[in-house]
Amino acid sequence: MFEFAGELEPFVNTVFLVATAAVTWHGIRFRDKDDNSDFVHLLFGCIAAVFFILVLLQDVLGVKIT
Repeated sequence: MFEFAGELEPFVNTVFLVATAAVTWHGIRFRDKDDNSDFVHLLFGCIAAVFFILVLLQDVLGVKIT
């Protein structure tokens, strides 16, 4: 995904995975004072989860997704 990084691509992929994992965890687990989930947090958490899975499978594990 980050071919411009050259030899630092594994490091950039790792940083991206950590950041998207944090966004996913916060977005999906977020609750307000009344213990209700927020639609926007769930939406962005799920979007981040999709990007996390795609980068993990394609760039880190080398699985070809067609």
